[in-house]
Amino acid sequence: MNLRWAALPLAAAVFLAACKGKEIESHEEVRPVRTVVAGRNDGSVNAVYSGEIVPRHESQLGFRIAGKVVARLVDVGVTVKRGQPLMRLAPEQEALHVAAAAADVDAARSRAAQAHIDLQRTQQLLARQFASRAELDQQKLALDQAEAQLRSAIAQRDAVVNQRDYTVLTADRDGVVTAISAEAGQVVGAGQSVVTVAADGEREVAISIPESRVDELRKAQSLQVSVWAHPGKTWVGALRELAPSTDSVTRTYSARVSIREPDPLLLRLGMTASVAAPNVEGASAIRLPLTAIVDQEGQRRIWIVDPKTSRVALRTVTLGSAQDDAVLIAAGLTEGETVVTAGVHMLQPGQRVSVVGASVQSASLAGETK
Repeated sequence: MNLRWAALPLAAAVFLAACKGKEIESHEEVRPVRTVVAGRNDGSVNAVYSGEIVPRHESQLGFRIAGKVVARLVDVGVTVKRGQPLMRLAPEQEALHVAAAAADVDAARSRAAQAHIDLQRTQQLLARQFASRAELDQQKLALDQAEAQLRSAIAQRDAVVNQRDYTVLTADRDGVVTAISAEAGQVVGAGQSVVTVAADGEREVAISIPESRVDELRKAQSLQVSVWAHPGKTWVGALRELAPSTDSVTRTYSARVSIREPDPLLLRLGMTASVAAPNVEGASAIRLPLTAIVDQEGQRRIWIVDPKTSRVALRTVTLGSAQDDAVLIAAGLTEGETVVTAGVHMLQPGQRVSVVGASVQSASLAGETK
Protein backbone atom coordinates (compact mmCIF):
# COMPACT_ATOMS: atom_id res chain seq x y z
CA MET A 1 0.00 0.00 0.00
CA ASN A 2 2.79 2.38 0.87
CA LEU A 3 4.71 1.47 -2.32
CA ARG A 4 1.67 2.26 -4.42
CA TRP A 5 1.33 5.71 -2.92
CA ALA A 6 5.06 6.32 -3.21
CA ALA A 7 4.98 5.62 -6.96
CA LEU A 8 2.25 8.16 -7.62
CA PRO A 9 4.51 11.26 -7.42
CA LEU A 10 7.01 9.63 -9.75
CA ALA A 11 4.35 8.76 -12.32
CA ALA A 12 2.93 12.29 -12.11
CA ALA A 13 6.37 13.79 -12.74
CA VAL A 14 6.90 11.59 -15.79
CA PHE A 15 3.46 12.49 -17.13
CA LEU A 16 4.07 16.23 -16.66
CA ALA A 17 7.47 16.01 -18.34
CA ALA A 18 5.96 14.26 -21.34
CA CYS A 19 3.21 16.85 -21.62
CA LYS A 20 5.71 19.68 -21.36
CA GLY A 21 7.85 18.19 -24.16
CA LYS A 22 4.83 17.89 -26.41
CA GLU A 23 3.86 21.46 -25.59
CA ILE A 24 7.36 22.74 -26.49
CA GLU A 25 7.38 20.77 -29.70
CA SER A 26 3.91 21.90 -30.69
CA HIS A 27 4.76 25.57 -30.03
CA GLU A 28 7.94 25.78 -32.16
CA GLU A 29 7.94 29.19 -33.85
CA VAL A 30 7.22 29.00 -37.57
CA ARG A 31 8.15 32.23 -39.31
CA PRO A 32 6.06 33.31 -42.34
CA VAL A 33 8.25 34.44 -45.25
CA ARG A 34 8.09 35.20 -48.92
CA THR A 35 10.28 33.31 -51.33
CA VAL A 36 11.34 33.06 -54.95
CA VAL A 37 12.54 30.12 -56.98
CA ALA A 38 15.87 31.02 -58.53
CA GLY A 39 15.67 31.09 -62.32
CA ARG A 40 18.25 32.00 -64.97
CA ASN A 41 17.97 34.73 -67.56
CA ASP A 42 20.28 36.66 -69.84
CA GLY A 43 22.83 38.32 -67.60
CA SER A 44 21.03 41.62 -67.46
CA VAL A 45 19.74 44.13 -65.00
CA ASN A 46 17.96 45.99 -67.80
CA ALA A 47 20.02 49.11 -67.23
CA VAL A 48 18.38 52.17 -68.82
CA TYR A 49 19.96 55.61 -69.16
CA SER A 50 18.15 58.77 -70.20
CA GLY A 51 19.78 61.20 -72.59
CA GLU A 52 19.35 63.54 -75.52
CA ILE A 53 19.72 63.15 -79.28
CA VAL A 54 22.78 65.17 -80.37
CA PRO A 55 24.75 65.41 -83.63
CA ARG A 56 27.95 63.43 -84.14
CA HIS A 57 29.72 66.58 -85.35
CA GLU A 58 28.92 70.12 -84.24
CA SER A 59 30.79 73.33 -85.11
CA GLN A 60 30.89 76.47 -82.98
CA LEU A 61 31.72 79.15 -85.53
CA GLY A 62 33.17 82.59 -84.90
CA PHE A 63 34.77 85.46 -86.79
CA ARG A 64 38.54 85.47 -87.24
CA ILE A 65 38.63 89.19 -86.53
CA ALA A 66 36.93 91.50 -84.06
CA GLY A 67 34.18 93.84 -85.14
CA LYS A 68 30.57 94.95 -84.93
CA VAL A 69 27.85 92.63 -86.21
CA VAL A 70 25.73 94.42 -88.81
CA ALA A 71 23.63 91.52 -90.13
CA ARG A 72 22.42 88.11 -88.97
CA LEU A 73 21.51 86.11 -92.06
CA VAL A 74 20.08 82.87 -90.55
CA ASP A 75 17.79 81.75 -87.76
CA VAL A 76 17.91 78.79 -85.40
CA GLY A 77 16.62 75.63 -87.09
CA VAL A 78 17.51 76.73 -90.61
CA THR A 79 19.23 74.20 -92.87
CA VAL A 80 22.42 75.64 -94.36
CA LYS A 81 24.91 74.56 -97.03
CA ARG A 82 28.69 74.67 -96.93
CA GLY A 83 29.92 78.21 -97.73
CA GLN A 84 26.53 79.87 -97.06
CA PRO A 85 26.84 83.29 -95.30
CA LEU A 86 25.61 83.24 -91.71
CA MET A 87 26.57 86.62 -90.24
CA ARG A 88 28.37 89.78 -91.38
CA LEU A 89 30.58 92.37 -89.66
CA ALA A 90 30.83 96.08 -90.51
CA PRO A 91 33.29 96.26 -93.47
CA GLU A 92 34.28 99.94 -93.18
CA GLN A 93 37.26 99.42 -90.89
CA GLU A 94 38.64 96.58 -93.00
CA ALA A 95 38.16 98.63 -96.17
CA LEU A 96 40.34 101.35 -94.69
CA HIS A 97 42.98 98.78 -93.80
CA VAL A 98 42.96 97.50 -97.40
CA ALA A 99 43.37 101.04 -98.74
CA ALA A 100 46.27 101.69 -96.38
CA ALA A 101 47.94 98.43 -97.35
CA ALA A 102 47.54 99.22 -101.05
CA ALA A 103 49.16 102.62 -100.49
CA ASP A 104 52.11 100.94 -98.75
CA VAL A 105 52.54 98.68 -101.77
CA ASP A 106 52.59 101.66 -104.11
CA ALA A 107 55.17 103.42 -101.95
CA ALA A 108 57.36 100.31 -101.78
CA ARG A 109 57.12 99.86 -105.54
CA SER A 110 58.21 103.45 -106.08
CA ARG A 111 61.21 103.03 -103.79
CA ALA A 112 62.21 99.87 -105.64
CA ALA A 113 61.94 101.66 -108.98
CA GLN A 114 64.07 104.54 -107.70
CA ALA A 115 66.67 102.13 -106.37
CA HIS A 116 66.81 100.44 -109.78
CA ILE A 117 67.35 103.81 -111.54
CA ASP A 118 70.08 104.75 -109.05
CA LEU A 119 71.85 101.46 -109.70
CA GLN A 120 71.79 102.02 -113.47
CA ARG A 121 73.16 105.56 -113.07
CA THR A 122 75.97 104.35 -110.82
CA GLN A 123 76.90 101.67 -113.35
CA GLN A 124 77.19 104.33 -116.10
CA LEU A 125 79.31 106.57 -113.88
CA LEU A 126 81.57 103.65 -113.00
CA ALA A 127 82.13 102.94 -116.69
CA ARG A 128 83.40 106.53 -117.09
CA GLN A 129 85.49 106.31 -113.93
CA PHE A 130 83.24 108.90 -112.17
CA ALA A 131 82.07 106.43 -109.45
CA SER A 132 83.77 103.83 -107.32
CA ARG A 133 83.09 100.12 -107.00
CA ALA A 134 81.94 100.67 -103.39
CA GLU A 135 79.19 103.05 -104.54
CA LEU A 136 78.00 100.43 -107.03
CA ASP A 137 77.81 97.76 -104.30
CA GLN A 138 75.92 100.15 -102.08
CA GLN A 139 73.32 100.77 -104.80
CA LYS A 140 72.88 97.03 -105.33
CA LEU A 141 72.20 96.57 -101.63
CA ALA A 142 69.71 99.46 -101.69
CA LEU A 143 67.88 97.86 -104.61
CA ASP A 144 67.71 94.48 -102.86
CA GLN A 145 66.33 96.14 -99.74
CA ALA A 146 63.70 98.06 -101.73
CA GLU A 147 62.55 94.92 -103.53
CA ALA A 148 62.29 93.04 -100.22
CA GLN A 149 60.18 95.84 -98.76
CA LEU A 150 57.95 95.65 -101.83
CA ARG A 151 57.38 91.95 -101.36
CA SER A 152 56.59 92.50 -97.68
CA ALA A 153 54.09 95.24 -98.52
CA ILE A 154 52.36 93.01 -101.06
CA ALA A 155 52.08 90.18 -98.52
CA GLN A 156 50.63 92.53 -95.91
CA ARG A 157 48.13 93.83 -98.44
CA ASP A 158 47.02 90.28 -99.28
CA ALA A 159 46.62 89.51 -95.56
CA VAL A 160 44.47 92.60 -95.09
CA VAL A 161 42.38 91.64 -98.11
CA ASN A 162 41.82 88.23 -96.53
CA GLN A 163 40.77 89.91 -93.30
CA ARG A 164 38.23 91.91 -95.27
CA ASP A 165 36.78 88.59 -96.43
CA TYR A 166 36.66 87.49 -92.78
CA THR A 167 33.91 90.03 -92.16
CA VAL A 168 31.50 87.43 -93.58
CA LEU A 169 31.01 84.27 -91.52
CA THR A 170 30.16 81.21 -93.62
CA ALA A 171 29.10 77.63 -92.80
CA ASP A 172 31.95 75.13 -92.83
CA ARG A 173 29.65 72.17 -93.62
CA ASP A 174 26.09 71.21 -94.50
CA GLY A 175 23.90 71.13 -91.42
CA VAL A 176 21.35 72.82 -89.21
CA VAL A 177 21.80 75.97 -87.14
CA THR A 178 21.26 74.95 -83.51
CA ALA A 179 22.29 78.11 -81.65
CA ILE A 180 22.98 81.81 -82.25
CA SER A 181 24.76 83.83 -79.56
CA ALA A 182 25.18 87.24 -81.22
CA GLU A 183 22.81 89.79 -82.70
CA ALA A 184 23.12 92.77 -85.00
CA GLY A 185 24.77 95.72 -83.27
CA GLN A 186 26.82 93.56 -80.92
CA VAL A 187 30.61 93.86 -80.86
CA VAL A 188 32.31 90.47 -80.90
CA GLY A 189 35.90 89.41 -80.45
CA ALA A 190 38.07 87.31 -82.68
CA GLY A 191 37.31 83.63 -82.19
CA GLN A 192 34.18 84.24 -80.12
CA SER A 193 31.51 81.61 -80.88
CA VAL A 194 28.44 83.23 -82.43
CA VAL A 195 26.76 80.47 -84.46
CA THR A 196 26.55 76.70 -83.82
CA VAL A 197 25.95 74.38 -86.77
CA ALA A 198 25.14 70.68 -86.33
CA ALA A 199 26.29 68.52 -89.22
CA ASP A 200 23.81 66.44 -91.17
CA GLY A 201 23.94 62.65 -90.98
CA GLU A 202 25.17 60.87 -87.88
CA ARG A 203 23.19 61.04 -84.65
CA GLU A 204 24.21 60.15 -81.09
CA VAL A 205 22.72 60.01 -77.62
CA ALA A 206 24.48 61.96 -74.88
CA ILE A 207 24.03 60.25 -71.50
CA SER A 208 25.52 60.46 -68.00
CA ILE A 209 26.80 57.34 -66.25
CA PRO A 210 27.23 56.98 -62.45
CA GLU A 211 30.66 55.78 -61.42
CA SER A 212 29.31 52.44 -60.21
CA ARG A 213 27.98 51.59 -63.70
CA VAL A 214 30.95 52.47 -65.91
CA ASP A 215 32.39 48.96 -66.18
CA GLU A 216 28.90 47.60 -66.68
CA LEU A 217 28.31 49.82 -69.71
CA ARG A 218 31.69 48.94 -71.20
CA LYS A 219 30.85 45.22 -71.00
CA ALA A 220 27.46 45.63 -72.64
CA GLN A 221 27.35 43.52 -75.79
CA SER A 222 24.66 45.65 -77.41
CA LEU A 223 22.72 48.82 -76.73
CA GLN A 224 19.20 49.73 -77.73
CA VAL A 225 18.13 53.32 -78.34
CA SER A 226 14.54 54.49 -78.15
CA VAL A 227 12.87 57.90 -78.12
CA TRP A 228 9.82 59.06 -76.26
CA ALA A 229 8.26 60.48 -79.43
CA HIS A 230 8.21 57.07 -81.19
CA PRO A 231 7.25 54.36 -78.68
CA GLY A 232 7.87 50.80 -79.76
CA LYS A 233 10.63 51.66 -82.24
CA THR A 234 14.27 51.03 -81.35
CA TRP A 235 17.66 51.54 -82.97
CA VAL A 236 20.91 49.68 -82.44
CA GLY A 237 23.56 51.72 -80.62
CA ALA A 238 27.21 51.37 -79.70
CA LEU A 239 29.30 53.10 -77.05
CA ARG A 240 31.58 55.50 -78.94
CA GLU A 241 32.97 57.79 -76.28
CA LEU A 242 33.32 57.72 -72.50
CA ALA A 243 34.79 60.62 -70.55
CA PRO A 244 37.94 59.76 -68.55
CA SER A 245 36.81 61.82 -65.54
CA THR A 246 33.56 62.83 -63.87
CA ASP A 247 31.69 66.08 -64.21
CA SER A 248 32.61 68.48 -61.40
CA VAL A 249 28.95 69.15 -60.59
CA THR A 250 27.04 65.91 -61.23
CA ARG A 251 29.96 63.54 -60.47
CA THR A 252 28.92 61.36 -63.41
CA TYR A 253 30.77 60.27 -66.53
CA SER A 254 29.61 61.71 -69.86
CA ALA A 255 29.16 59.15 -72.61
CA ARG A 256 28.18 59.20 -76.28
CA VAL A 257 26.25 56.32 -77.85
CA SER A 258 26.29 56.32 -81.65
CA ILE A 259 23.12 55.27 -83.47
CA ARG A 260 23.44 52.93 -86.43
CA GLU A 261 21.40 53.85 -89.49
CA PRO A 262 19.58 56.81 -87.92
CA ASP A 263 16.57 58.36 -89.61
CA PRO A 264 16.95 62.19 -89.46
CA LEU A 265 13.20 62.58 -89.96
CA LEU A 266 12.44 60.51 -86.85
CA LEU A 267 15.49 61.28 -84.71
CA ARG A 268 15.44 65.04 -84.43
CA LEU A 269 18.06 66.92 -82.46
CA GLY A 270 17.15 67.52 -78.83
CA MET A 271 14.69 64.62 -78.55
CA THR A 272 14.56 62.76 -75.25
CA ALA A 273 16.10 59.32 -75.72
CA SER A 274 16.74 56.22 -73.63
CA VAL A 275 19.65 53.83 -73.92
CA ALA A 276 19.04 50.28 -72.67
CA ALA A 277 21.77 47.73 -72.00
CA PRO A 278 19.93 44.38 -72.20
CA ASN A 279 23.07 42.22 -71.97
CA VAL A 280 25.27 43.79 -69.34
CA GLU A 281 26.81 40.65 -67.93
CA GLY A 282 26.86 38.87 -71.25
CA ALA A 283 26.02 35.41 -69.86
CA SER A 284 23.18 33.56 -68.17
CA ALA A 285 22.77 34.66 -64.55
CA ILE A 286 20.35 34.45 -61.62
CA ARG A 287 18.55 37.58 -60.56
CA LEU A 288 17.17 38.19 -57.05
CA PRO A 289 15.48 41.11 -55.31
CA LEU A 290 17.77 43.17 -53.12
CA THR A 291 15.59 42.31 -50.13
CA ALA A 292 16.92 38.74 -50.27
CA ILE A 293 20.48 39.82 -49.47
CA VAL A 294 21.71 39.76 -45.87
CA ASP A 295 24.93 41.62 -45.00
CA GLN A 296 26.69 39.85 -42.14
CA GLU A 297 30.29 40.38 -41.11
CA GLY A 298 31.15 41.95 -44.43
CA GLN A 299 29.75 39.02 -46.44
CA ARG A 300 26.67 38.84 -48.64
CA ARG A 301 24.39 35.95 -47.71
CA ILE A 302 20.95 34.56 -48.52
CA TRP A 303 18.50 32.21 -46.78
CA ILE A 304 17.85 28.93 -48.61
CA VAL A 305 14.65 27.01 -47.81
CA ASP A 306 14.81 23.20 -47.74
CA PRO A 307 11.62 22.10 -49.54
CA LYS A 308 11.48 18.81 -47.57
CA THR A 309 11.80 20.18 -44.04
CA SER A 310 10.77 23.83 -44.63
CA ARG A 311 13.83 24.91 -42.64
CA VAL A 312 16.23 27.64 -43.65
CA ALA A 313 20.01 27.68 -43.97
CA LEU A 314 22.33 30.64 -44.48
CA ARG A 315 24.57 30.66 -47.55
CA THR A 316 27.27 33.06 -48.74
CA VAL A 317 26.96 34.28 -52.36
CA THR A 318 28.92 36.49 -54.74
CA LEU A 319 27.01 39.44 -56.18
CA GLY A 320 27.22 40.83 -59.68
CA SER A 321 25.70 44.02 -61.05
CA ALA A 322 22.79 45.71 -59.28
CA GLN A 323 20.15 48.07 -60.52
CA ASP A 324 17.03 49.47 -58.87
CA ASP A 325 15.61 46.65 -56.69
CA ALA A 326 17.41 43.70 -58.33
CA VAL A 327 20.86 42.14 -58.20
CA LEU A 328 22.60 39.43 -60.22
CA ILE A 329 24.06 36.46 -58.34
CA ALA A 330 27.47 35.64 -59.78
CA ALA A 331 28.18 32.53 -57.65
CA GLY A 332 26.78 30.55 -54.71
CA LEU A 333 23.27 29.83 -55.99
CA THR A 334 21.89 27.29 -58.45
CA GLU A 335 18.75 27.34 -60.52
CA GLY A 336 15.66 25.90 -58.84
CA GLU A 337 16.60 26.67 -55.24
CA THR A 338 14.11 28.53 -53.06
CA VAL A 339 15.33 31.83 -51.60
CA VAL A 340 13.71 33.95 -48.89
CA THR A 341 13.00 37.51 -50.06
CA ALA A 342 10.99 38.97 -47.17
CA GLY A 343 11.61 38.49 -43.44
CA VAL A 344 15.31 37.68 -43.82
CA HIS A 345 16.36 39.64 -40.73
CA MET A 346 14.05 37.68 -38.41
CA LEU A 347 15.37 34.20 -39.19
CA GLN A 348 17.74 31.84 -37.42
CA PRO A 349 19.65 28.91 -38.93
CA GLY A 350 17.49 25.78 -38.95
CA GLN A 351 14.30 27.70 -38.26
CA ARG A 352 11.11 26.38 -39.81
CA VAL A 353 9.26 28.75 -42.11
CA SER A 354 5.95 28.90 -43.89
CA VAL A 355 5.66 30.36 -47.35
CA VAL A 356 3.05 33.08 -47.70
CA GLY A 357 0.81 32.31 -50.66
CA ALA A 358 -0.46 29.17 -52.30
CA SER A 359 2.25 28.77 -54.94
CA VAL A 360 5.72 29.84 -55.94
CA GLN A 361 6.18 31.34 -59.39
CA SER A 362 9.31 30.35 -61.32
CA ALA A 363 10.22 32.24 -64.46
CA SER A 364 13.21 33.53 -66.29
CA LEU A 365 13.31 36.41 -63.85
CA ALA A 366 12.64 34.58 -60.57
CA GLY A 367 9.00 35.12 -59.62
CA GLU A 368 8.03 36.13 -56.08
CA THR A 369 5.17 34.55 -54.19
CA LYS A 370 2.52 36.92 -52.96
